[in-house]
Amino acid sequence: MLKRIACLFGCVLFFGWLPAHVQGQGQAIGVFPGASDIGSPALSGSATYDATAQAYTIAGGGKNMWFGKDEFHFVWKQLRGDFILQARGHFPEEGVDPHRKFGLMVRATLETDSPHANAVVHGDGLTSLQFRKTVGGATEELKSDQTHADCIQLERTGDRIVMSVARFGEPYTTTDLEGLQLGDELYVGLFVCSHREDTVETAIFENVRITLPAPKTLVPYREYLGSRLETLDVTTGERRVVYETTEGIEAPNWLPDGSGLIYNSRGRMYRWLWSDEKPQPIDTGFAIKCNNDHAISFDGTTLAISHHAQEAGGKSKIYTLPISGGVPQLVTELGPSYLHGWSPDGRSLLYTAERNGNFDIYSIAVAGGKETRLTDAEGLDDGSEYSPDGKRIYFNSARTGSMQLWRMQADGSEPEQLTRDAFQNWFPHVSPDGKQFVFLSFAADVPAESHPFYQHVLLRRMSIDGGEPTVIAYLYGGQGTINVPSWSPDGRRVAFVSHTGN
Repeated sequence: MLKRIACLFGCVLFFGWLPAHVQGQGQAIGVFPGASDIGSPALSGSATYDATAQAYTIAGGGKNMWFGKDEFHFVWKQLRGDFILQARGHFPEEGVDPHRKFGLMVRATLETDSPHANAVVHGDGLTSLQFRKTVGGATEELKSDQTHADCIQLERTGDRIVMSVARFGEPYTTTDLEGLQLGDELYVGLFVCSHREDTVETAIFENVRITLPAPKTLVPYREYLGSRLETLDVTTGERRVVYETTEGIEAPNWLPDGSGLIYNSRGRMYRWLWSDEKPQPIDTGFAIKCNNDHAISFDGTTLAISHHAQEAGGKSKIYTLPISGGVPQLVTELGPSYLHGWSPDGRSLLYTAERNGNFDIYSIAVAGGKETRLTDAEGLDDGSEYSPDGKRIYFNSARTGSMQLWRMQADGSEPEQLTRDAFQNWFPHVSPDGKQFVFLSFAADVPAESHPFYQHVLLRRMSIDGGEPTVIAYLYGGQGTINVPSWSPDGRRVAFVSHTGN
Protein backbone atom coordinates (compact mmCIF):
# COMPACT_ATOMS: atom_id res chain seq x y z
CA MET A 1 0.00 0.00 0.00
CA LEU A 2 1.30 3.41 -0.98
CA LYS A 3 2.40 5.45 2.04
CA ARG A 4 2.10 9.22 2.03
CA ILE A 5 3.92 11.49 4.46
CA ALA A 6 2.65 14.61 2.72
CA CYS A 7 0.21 15.66 0.05
CA LEU A 8 2.21 15.19 -3.14
CA PHE A 9 0.57 17.91 -5.04
CA GLY A 10 0.55 20.39 -2.19
CA CYS A 11 -2.33 22.36 -3.61
CA VAL A 12 -5.15 24.17 -1.85
CA LEU A 13 -8.52 22.75 -2.91
CA PHE A 14 -11.35 25.16 -3.39
CA PHE A 15 -14.87 23.77 -2.92
CA GLY A 16 -17.20 26.67 -3.26
CA TRP A 17 -20.38 26.80 -5.33
CA LEU A 18 -20.59 24.10 -7.98
CA PRO A 19 -23.23 23.44 -10.63
CA ALA A 20 -26.02 21.05 -9.66
CA HIS A 21 -24.68 18.21 -11.79
CA VAL A 22 -21.45 18.20 -9.73
CA GLN A 23 -22.81 18.48 -6.21
CA GLY A 24 -22.81 15.26 -4.22
CA GLN A 25 -19.88 13.73 -6.11
CA GLY A 26 -17.40 14.16 -3.29
CA GLN A 27 -15.59 10.82 -3.49
CA ALA A 28 -12.05 11.30 -4.78
CA ILE A 29 -10.91 9.41 -7.88
CA GLY A 30 -7.21 8.83 -7.22
CA VAL A 31 -5.61 12.27 -6.94
CA PHE A 32 -8.69 13.99 -8.40
CA PRO A 33 -11.26 15.21 -5.82
CA GLY A 34 -14.00 15.76 -8.40
CA ALA A 35 -15.73 13.80 -11.18
CA SER A 36 -18.41 15.44 -13.32
CA ASP A 37 -20.51 15.16 -16.43
CA ILE A 38 -20.00 18.47 -18.20
CA GLY A 39 -22.87 19.80 -20.29
CA SER A 40 -25.49 17.20 -19.15
CA PRO A 41 -24.93 14.44 -21.74
CA ALA A 42 -27.85 12.05 -22.32
CA LEU A 43 -25.83 9.12 -20.91
CA SER A 44 -23.92 9.63 -17.68
CA GLY A 45 -20.22 8.92 -17.46
CA SER A 46 -18.19 7.33 -14.67
CA ALA A 47 -14.66 7.02 -13.37
CA THR A 48 -12.73 4.53 -11.24
CA TYR A 49 -9.19 4.33 -9.92
CA ASP A 50 -7.15 1.13 -9.54
CA ALA A 51 -4.73 1.86 -6.69
CA THR A 52 -2.62 -1.22 -7.41
CA ALA A 53 -2.08 -0.41 -11.08
CA GLN A 54 -2.28 3.35 -10.38
CA ALA A 55 -4.59 3.62 -13.41
CA TYR A 56 -7.81 5.51 -14.15
CA THR A 57 -10.72 4.10 -16.17
CA ILE A 58 -13.02 6.86 -17.41
CA ALA A 59 -16.25 6.34 -19.33
CA GLY A 60 -17.86 9.31 -21.03
CA GLY A 61 -20.83 10.12 -23.21
CA GLY A 62 -21.55 13.47 -24.82
CA LYS A 63 -22.49 14.42 -28.35
CA ASN A 64 -19.58 16.79 -28.99
CA MET A 65 -16.81 19.04 -27.67
CA TRP A 66 -16.86 21.84 -30.21
CA PHE A 67 -18.51 25.13 -31.23
CA GLY A 68 -19.68 27.01 -28.12
CA LYS A 69 -20.38 24.18 -25.67
CA ASP A 70 -19.13 20.76 -24.60
CA GLU A 71 -20.47 17.42 -23.36
CA PHE A 72 -18.09 14.89 -21.79
CA HIS A 73 -17.04 13.23 -18.52
CA PHE A 74 -14.30 14.92 -16.52
CA VAL A 75 -12.24 14.01 -13.45
CA TRP A 76 -10.62 17.11 -12.07
CA LYS A 77 -8.57 18.89 -9.44
CA GLN A 78 -8.57 22.62 -8.77
CA LEU A 79 -5.17 24.26 -9.08
CA ARG A 80 -3.74 27.75 -8.97
CA GLY A 81 -0.94 29.00 -11.17
CA ASP A 82 1.36 26.96 -13.37
CA PHE A 83 1.20 23.17 -13.70
CA ILE A 84 2.21 20.19 -15.81
CA LEU A 85 -0.28 17.35 -16.35
CA GLN A 86 0.91 14.08 -17.90
CA ALA A 87 -0.69 10.75 -18.75
CA ARG A 88 -0.47 7.77 -21.03
CA GLY A 89 -3.90 6.88 -22.42
CA HIS A 90 -5.67 4.56 -24.82
CA PHE A 91 -9.07 3.23 -25.85
CA PRO A 92 -9.11 -0.46 -24.86
CA GLU A 93 -11.86 -1.36 -27.34
CA GLU A 94 -13.01 -0.54 -30.86
CA GLY A 95 -15.28 2.50 -30.83
CA VAL A 96 -18.45 3.60 -32.56
CA ASP A 97 -17.47 7.05 -33.79
CA PRO A 98 -14.06 8.06 -35.23
CA HIS A 99 -14.42 11.41 -33.44
CA ARG A 100 -14.58 9.89 -29.95
CA LYS A 101 -11.80 11.38 -27.88
CA PHE A 102 -9.80 11.26 -24.67
CA GLY A 103 -7.27 13.66 -23.27
CA LEU A 104 -6.09 16.21 -20.72
CA MET A 105 -7.90 19.47 -20.02
CA VAL A 106 -7.73 22.76 -18.18
CA ARG A 107 -10.99 24.74 -17.80
CA ALA A 108 -11.89 28.05 -16.22
CA THR A 109 -15.19 26.62 -14.90
CA LEU A 110 -17.27 23.44 -15.04
CA GLU A 111 -19.90 25.09 -17.23
CA THR A 112 -20.54 23.66 -20.70
CA ASP A 113 -19.38 26.86 -22.45
CA SER A 114 -16.28 27.55 -20.33
CA PRO A 115 -13.00 28.79 -21.82
CA HIS A 116 -10.57 25.88 -21.87
CA ALA A 117 -7.66 24.13 -23.53
CA ASN A 118 -7.29 20.42 -24.05
CA ALA A 119 -4.74 18.01 -25.49
CA VAL A 120 -6.91 15.44 -27.22
CA VAL A 121 -6.50 12.17 -29.10
CA HIS A 122 -9.39 11.19 -31.38
CA GLY A 123 -10.54 7.71 -32.27
CA ASP A 124 -9.15 8.06 -35.79
CA GLY A 125 -5.75 9.11 -34.43
CA LEU A 126 -6.01 12.87 -34.90
CA THR A 127 -4.08 14.55 -32.09
CA SER A 128 -4.64 18.25 -31.46
CA LEU A 129 -4.69 21.16 -29.06
CA GLN A 130 -8.30 22.41 -28.87
CA PHE A 131 -9.26 25.61 -27.06
CA ARG A 132 -12.04 28.13 -26.43
CA LYS A 133 -10.87 31.64 -25.65
CA THR A 134 -14.09 33.17 -24.30
CA VAL A 135 -17.31 32.04 -22.63
CA GLY A 136 -19.47 30.51 -25.36
CA GLY A 137 -16.90 31.29 -28.03
CA ALA A 138 -16.12 29.04 -30.98
CA THR A 139 -13.74 26.15 -30.34
CA GLU A 140 -10.45 26.40 -32.23
CA GLU A 141 -7.83 23.78 -32.98
CA LEU A 142 -4.10 23.39 -33.60
CA LYS A 143 -3.41 20.00 -35.14
CA SER A 144 -0.25 18.13 -34.22
CA ASP A 145 1.96 16.47 -36.82
CA GLN A 146 1.89 13.46 -34.49
CA THR A 147 -1.07 11.11 -34.85
CA HIS A 148 -2.22 8.19 -32.68
CA ALA A 149 -0.34 9.58 -29.68
CA ASP A 150 -0.66 7.76 -26.37
CA CYS A 151 1.73 9.86 -24.24
CA ILE A 152 0.27 13.31 -23.59
CA GLN A 153 1.36 16.35 -21.63
CA LEU A 154 -0.47 19.64 -21.04
CA GLU A 155 1.51 22.47 -19.48
CA ARG A 156 0.45 25.93 -18.38
CA THR A 157 2.93 28.76 -17.81
CA GLY A 158 1.08 32.02 -17.28
CA ASP A 159 -1.05 32.59 -20.40
CA ARG A 160 0.92 30.05 -22.42
CA ILE A 161 -0.33 26.50 -23.01
CA VAL A 162 1.96 23.80 -24.41
CA MET A 163 0.76 20.41 -25.63
CA SER A 164 3.43 17.71 -25.92
CA VAL A 165 2.52 14.36 -27.46
CA ALA A 166 4.26 11.18 -28.55
CA ARG A 167 3.82 7.55 -29.32
CA PHE A 168 5.51 5.69 -26.50
CA GLY A 169 9.20 5.29 -27.29
CA GLU A 170 9.53 8.54 -29.24
CA PRO A 171 10.40 12.08 -28.06
CA TYR A 172 7.60 14.58 -27.65
CA THR A 173 6.27 16.78 -30.44
CA THR A 174 5.10 20.12 -29.06
CA THR A 175 2.38 22.62 -29.98
CA ASP A 176 2.25 26.06 -28.34
CA LEU A 177 -0.63 28.43 -27.72
CA GLU A 178 0.12 31.95 -26.47
CA GLY A 179 -2.23 34.40 -24.79
CA LEU A 180 -4.97 32.09 -23.49
CA GLN A 181 -6.34 33.88 -20.42
CA LEU A 182 -8.16 31.36 -18.24
CA GLY A 183 -7.69 33.01 -14.86
CA ASP A 184 -5.72 31.70 -11.92
CA GLU A 185 -8.02 29.17 -10.25
CA LEU A 186 -8.58 26.34 -12.74
CA TYR A 187 -10.03 22.86 -13.14
CA VAL A 188 -7.38 20.43 -14.40
CA GLY A 189 -7.86 16.76 -15.24
CA LEU A 190 -8.70 13.87 -17.58
CA PHE A 191 -11.69 13.52 -19.88
CA VAL A 192 -13.54 11.23 -22.31
CA CYS A 193 -16.19 12.15 -24.90
CA SER A 194 -18.01 9.56 -27.04
CA HIS A 195 -19.14 12.10 -29.68
CA ARG A 196 -22.56 10.42 -29.75
CA GLU A 197 -25.63 10.98 -27.59
CA ASP A 198 -26.46 7.23 -27.53
CA THR A 199 -22.98 5.90 -26.71
CA VAL A 200 -20.55 5.80 -23.79
CA GLU A 201 -16.86 5.24 -24.60
CA THR A 202 -14.13 4.17 -22.18
CA ALA A 203 -10.45 5.13 -22.00
CA ILE A 204 -7.69 4.07 -19.61
CA PHE A 205 -5.11 6.53 -18.28
CA GLU A 206 -1.81 5.38 -16.74
CA ASN A 207 1.31 7.19 -15.51
CA VAL A 208 -0.83 10.17 -14.48
CA ARG A 209 1.22 12.93 -12.85
CA ILE A 210 0.31 16.46 -11.78
CA THR A 211 3.45 18.54 -11.32
CA LEU A 212 3.81 22.00 -9.86
CA PRO A 213 7.05 23.23 -11.47
CA ALA A 214 9.80 25.13 -9.71
CA PRO A 215 9.25 28.89 -9.46
CA LYS A 216 11.82 31.08 -11.19
CA THR A 217 12.91 32.34 -7.77
CA LEU A 218 13.95 28.87 -6.52
CA VAL A 219 17.62 28.66 -5.53
CA PRO A 220 19.00 25.17 -6.38
CA TYR A 221 20.84 23.31 -3.59
CA ARG A 222 19.24 25.66 -1.04
CA GLU A 223 15.58 25.09 -1.83
CA TYR A 224 14.01 21.83 -2.99
CA LEU A 225 10.74 20.64 -4.47
CA GLY A 226 8.92 17.59 -3.18
CA SER A 227 9.81 14.19 -4.56
CA ARG A 228 8.27 11.00 -5.88
CA LEU A 229 10.24 7.79 -5.60
CA GLU A 230 9.19 5.74 -8.62
CA THR A 231 9.86 2.41 -10.30
CA LEU A 232 9.62 1.84 -14.04
CA ASP A 233 9.16 -1.29 -16.12
CA VAL A 234 11.74 -0.64 -18.85
CA THR A 235 9.85 -2.72 -21.44
CA THR A 236 6.27 -1.54 -20.98
CA GLY A 237 6.89 1.95 -19.57
CA GLU A 238 4.54 1.32 -16.63
CA ARG A 239 5.46 3.53 -13.70
CA ARG A 240 4.60 3.19 -10.01
CA VAL A 241 4.97 5.84 -7.32
CA VAL A 242 6.13 3.94 -4.25
CA TYR A 243 6.81 6.86 -1.92
CA GLU A 244 5.95 10.57 -1.83
CA THR A 245 7.47 13.31 0.29
CA THR A 246 7.66 17.08 0.53
CA GLU A 247 11.43 16.69 0.96
CA GLY A 248 13.98 16.61 -1.83
CA ILE A 249 15.34 13.11 -2.36
CA GLU A 250 17.84 11.89 -4.96
CA ALA A 251 19.59 8.95 -6.56
CA PRO A 252 17.77 5.70 -5.64
CA ASN A 253 20.09 2.70 -5.74
CA TRP A 254 18.50 -0.78 -5.76
CA LEU A 255 19.75 -3.15 -3.05
CA PRO A 256 21.37 -6.26 -4.60
CA ASP A 257 18.98 -8.63 -2.81
CA GLY A 258 15.98 -6.72 -4.20
CA SER A 259 14.62 -5.89 -0.74
CA GLY A 260 14.54 -2.13 -1.25
CA LEU A 261 16.35 1.04 -2.21
CA ILE A 262 18.97 3.36 -0.80
CA TYR A 263 18.85 7.09 -1.56
CA ASN A 264 20.12 10.40 -0.20
CA SER A 265 18.25 13.44 1.07
CA ARG A 266 19.74 16.70 2.30
CA GLY A 267 23.13 15.17 3.03
CA ARG A 268 21.89 12.00 4.73
CA MET A 269 21.50 8.44 3.47
CA TYR A 270 18.26 6.47 3.80
CA ARG A 271 17.11 2.90 3.31
CA TRP A 272 13.60 2.24 1.92
CA LEU A 273 12.43 -1.38 2.18
CA TRP A 274 9.43 -2.88 0.39
CA SER A 275 8.47 -4.59 3.66
CA ASP A 276 8.31 -1.27 5.57
CA GLU A 277 7.35 1.18 2.84
CA LYS A 278 8.95 4.02 4.76
CA PRO A 279 12.46 5.49 4.92
CA GLN A 280 14.91 4.61 7.67
CA PRO A 281 18.07 6.70 8.19
CA ILE A 282 21.44 5.01 7.77
CA ASP A 283 24.03 5.91 10.38
CA THR A 284 26.95 7.44 8.44
CA GLY A 285 28.73 8.85 11.48
CA PHE A 286 30.38 12.19 10.77
CA ALA A 287 29.44 12.01 7.07
CA ILE A 288 26.25 14.08 7.06
CA LYS A 289 26.91 16.10 3.90
CA CYS A 290 26.60 13.29 1.39
CA ASN A 291 25.82 14.13 -2.22
CA ASN A 292 23.95 11.90 -4.65
CA ASP A 293 27.05 9.95 -5.77
CA HIS A 294 27.01 6.62 -3.94
CA ALA A 295 27.25 2.92 -4.80
CA ILE A 296 26.63 -0.49 -3.22
CA SER A 297 29.05 -3.40 -3.44
CA PHE A 298 27.82 -6.28 -5.59
CA ASP A 299 27.74 -8.58 -2.54
CA GLY A 300 25.46 -6.08 -0.76
CA THR A 301 27.64 -5.71 2.34
CA THR A 302 29.22 -2.27 1.84
CA LEU A 303 28.06 1.22 0.95
CA ALA A 304 30.38 3.75 -0.67
CA ILE A 305 29.47 7.43 -0.36
CA SER A 306 30.69 10.86 -1.44
CA HIS A 307 30.79 13.30 1.49
CA HIS A 308 31.75 16.98 1.49
CA ALA A 309 34.49 16.89 4.10
CA GLN A 310 34.98 19.92 6.30
CA GLU A 311 38.71 19.26 6.61
CA ALA A 312 38.95 19.38 2.80
CA GLY A 313 37.28 22.77 2.56
CA GLY A 314 33.95 21.23 1.74
CA LYS A 315 35.28 19.22 -1.22
CA SER A 316 33.72 15.81 -1.87
CA LYS A 317 35.71 12.74 -0.83
CA ILE A 318 34.84 9.05 -1.03
CA TYR A 319 34.31 6.77 1.97
CA THR A 320 33.07 3.23 2.59
CA LEU A 321 31.04 1.86 5.51
CA PRO A 322 28.93 -1.22 6.30
CA ILE A 323 25.60 -1.26 4.46
CA SER A 324 23.84 -1.29 7.86
CA GLY A 325 25.70 1.86 8.93
CA GLY A 326 28.88 2.64 10.82
CA VAL A 327 31.99 4.77 10.82
CA PRO A 328 33.05 5.80 7.27
CA GLN A 329 36.55 4.85 6.14
CA LEU A 330 38.34 7.31 3.83
CA VAL A 331 39.19 6.04 0.34
CA THR A 332 40.31 9.13 -1.63
CA GLU A 333 42.82 11.47 -0.03
CA LEU A 334 42.22 14.14 -2.67
CA GLY A 335 39.07 16.07 -3.48
CA PRO A 336 36.80 16.76 -5.13
CA SER A 337 36.04 13.12 -5.89
CA TYR A 338 32.53 12.00 -6.88
CA LEU A 339 31.77 8.27 -6.71
CA HIS A 340 29.93 6.47 -9.51
CA GLY A 341 30.76 2.79 -9.88
CA TRP A 342 31.90 -0.35 -8.08
CA SER A 343 33.73 -3.13 -9.92
CA PRO A 344 31.89 -6.49 -10.10
CA ASP A 345 34.85 -8.21 -8.40
CA GLY A 346 34.50 -5.79 -5.48
CA ARG A 347 38.09 -4.57 -5.67
CA SER A 348 37.90 -1.06 -7.08
CA LEU A 349 35.76 2.09 -7.34
CA LEU A 350 35.17 4.44 -10.25
CA TYR A 351 34.75 8.16 -9.75
CA THR A 352 34.96 11.58 -11.36
CA ALA A 353 37.62 13.85 -9.92
CA GLU A 354 38.88 17.34 -10.59
CA ARG A 355 42.65 17.39 -10.82
CA ASN A 356 44.59 20.33 -12.25
CA GLY A 357 41.47 22.05 -13.55
CA ASN A 358 39.97 19.15 -15.52
CA PHE A 359 37.33 16.59 -14.55
CA ASP A 360 38.28 13.05 -15.54
CA ILE A 361 37.43 9.48 -14.58
CA TYR A 362 39.65 7.67 -12.10
CA SER A 363 39.76 4.28 -10.42
CA ILE A 364 41.09 3.35 -7.01
CA ALA A 365 41.28 0.28 -4.79
CA VAL A 366 38.40 0.04 -2.31
CA ALA A 367 40.90 0.23 0.53
CA GLY A 368 42.41 3.41 -0.92
CA GLY A 369 45.91 4.10 -2.16
CA LYS A 370 47.12 5.43 -5.49
CA GLU A 371 44.44 6.53 -7.94
CA THR A 372 44.59 5.69 -11.66
CA ARG A 373 43.53 8.24 -14.25
CA LEU A 374 41.45 6.61 -17.01
CA THR A 375 40.47 9.59 -19.21
CA ASP A 376 42.38 12.67 -20.27
CA ALA A 377 40.15 14.42 -22.84
CA GLU A 378 39.30 18.09 -22.46
CA GLY A 379 35.84 18.67 -21.01
CA LEU A 380 33.86 16.87 -18.33
CA ASP A 381 33.96 13.05 -18.16
CA ASP A 382 31.43 11.73 -15.65
CA GLY A 383 28.92 9.02 -14.73
CA SER A 384 31.29 6.06 -15.00
CA GLU A 385 30.04 2.52 -14.42
CA TYR A 386 31.44 -0.97 -15.09
CA SER A 387 29.70 -3.44 -17.35
CA PRO A 388 28.51 -6.53 -15.43
CA ASP A 389 31.51 -8.55 -16.67
CA GLY A 390 33.91 -5.81 -15.56
CA LYS A 391 35.55 -5.56 -18.99
CA ARG A 392 34.23 -2.15 -20.02
CA ILE A 393 33.36 1.19 -18.47
CA TYR A 394 30.38 3.23 -19.64
CA PHE A 395 30.39 6.98 -19.06
CA ASN A 396 29.26 10.37 -20.36
CA SER A 397 31.60 12.95 -21.83
CA ALA A 398 31.42 16.50 -23.18
CA ARG A 399 34.62 16.10 -25.21
CA THR A 400 32.76 16.67 -28.51
CA GLY A 401 31.07 19.86 -27.32
CA SER A 402 27.79 18.20 -26.27
CA MET A 403 27.25 15.61 -23.55
CA GLN A 404 27.14 12.16 -25.15
CA LEU A 405 27.58 8.57 -23.98
CA TRP A 406 30.81 6.64 -24.39
CA ARG A 407 32.44 3.40 -23.34
CA MET A 408 36.04 2.25 -23.02
CA GLN A 409 38.02 -0.75 -21.88
CA ALA A 410 38.44 -1.11 -18.12
CA ASP A 411 41.98 0.26 -18.37
CA GLY A 412 40.77 3.42 -20.14
CA SER A 413 41.83 2.41 -23.64
CA GLU A 414 39.73 2.32 -26.84
CA PRO A 415 37.14 5.04 -26.10
CA GLU A 416 34.04 4.65 -28.30
CA GLN A 417 31.17 7.12 -28.73
CA LEU A 418 27.68 5.58 -28.39
CA THR A 419 25.18 8.45 -28.84
CA ARG A 420 25.31 11.29 -31.35
CA ASP A 421 21.93 13.01 -31.10
CA ALA A 422 20.68 16.47 -30.16
CA PHE A 423 20.07 15.61 -26.48
CA GLN A 424 22.51 16.10 -23.61
CA ASN A 425 22.89 12.51 -22.37
CA TRP A 426 24.03 11.51 -18.86
CA PHE A 427 24.54 8.57 -16.51
CA PRO A 428 24.45 5.31 -18.51
CA HIS A 429 23.43 2.36 -16.31
CA VAL A 430 23.97 -1.12 -17.73
CA SER A 431 21.35 -3.82 -17.11
CA PRO A 432 22.33 -6.84 -14.97
CA ASP A 433 22.39 -9.09 -18.06
CA GLY A 434 24.63 -6.63 -19.91
CA LYS A 435 22.29 -6.38 -22.91
CA GLN A 436 21.07 -2.78 -22.62
CA PHE A 437 21.51 0.43 -20.68
CA VAL A 438 19.26 3.26 -19.53
CA PHE A 439 20.26 6.90 -19.28
CA LEU A 440 18.98 10.42 -18.66
CA SER A 441 18.50 12.93 -21.51
CA PHE A 442 18.24 16.69 -21.14
CA ALA A 443 17.11 19.05 -23.89
CA ALA A 444 19.67 20.42 -26.32
CA ASP A 445 19.51 23.92 -24.80
CA VAL A 446 20.82 22.71 -21.42
CA PRO A 447 24.58 23.43 -21.20
CA ALA A 448 26.62 20.33 -21.97
CA GLU A 449 28.40 20.15 -18.63
CA SER A 450 25.31 20.94 -16.55
CA HIS A 451 22.68 18.54 -15.22
CA PRO A 452 20.34 20.90 -13.36
CA PHE A 453 17.36 20.23 -11.13
CA TYR A 454 13.74 20.58 -12.24
CA GLN A 455 13.75 20.13 -15.99
CA HIS A 456 11.71 18.29 -18.58
CA VAL A 457 13.85 15.19 -19.10
CA LEU A 458 13.60 11.75 -20.67
CA LEU A 459 14.68 8.34 -19.51
CA ARG A 460 15.83 6.38 -22.54
CA ARG A 461 17.20 2.92 -23.17
CA MET A 462 19.56 1.57 -25.81
CA SER A 463 20.87 -1.82 -26.82
CA ILE A 464 24.42 -2.59 -25.83
CA ASP A 465 25.01 -3.33 -29.52
CA GLY A 466 23.92 0.17 -30.58
CA GLY A 467 20.95 1.45 -32.56
CA GLU A 468 18.43 4.20 -31.89
CA PRO A 469 17.57 4.97 -28.25
CA THR A 470 13.92 4.68 -27.26
CA VAL A 471 12.09 6.76 -24.64
CA ILE A 472 10.83 4.83 -21.62
CA ALA A 473 9.70 7.75 -19.41
CA TYR A 474 8.77 11.43 -19.78
CA LEU A 475 9.22 13.28 -16.50
CA TYR A 476 10.06 16.40 -14.52
CA GLY A 477 13.42 15.79 -12.90
CA GLY A 478 17.12 16.14 -13.71
CA GLN A 479 19.81 16.31 -11.05
CA GLY A 480 19.36 13.33 -8.75
CA THR A 481 16.80 11.54 -10.94
CA ILE A 482 18.96 8.56 -11.84
CA ASN A 483 22.59 9.42 -11.00
CA VAL A 484 23.54 6.00 -9.63
CA PRO A 485 23.06 2.32 -10.62
CA SER A 486 19.33 1.74 -10.18
CA TRP A 487 18.39 -1.53 -11.92
CA SER A 488 16.38 -4.13 -10.04
CA PRO A 489 18.33 -7.38 -9.67
CA ASP A 490 15.99 -9.17 -12.11
CA GLY A 491 16.68 -6.54 -14.79
CA ARG A 492 13.01 -5.67 -15.30
CA ARG A 493 12.79 -2.30 -13.61
CA VAL A 494 14.75 0.79 -12.68
CA ALA A 495 14.15 3.22 -9.82
CA PHE A 496 14.24 6.99 -10.25
CA VAL A 497 13.03 10.25 -8.70
CA SER A 498 10.66 12.84 -10.17
CA HIS A 499 9.67 16.12 -8.56
CA THR A 500 6.76 18.48 -7.91
CA GLY A 501 6.17 21.60 -5.84
CA ASN A 502 4.51 21.36 -2.45
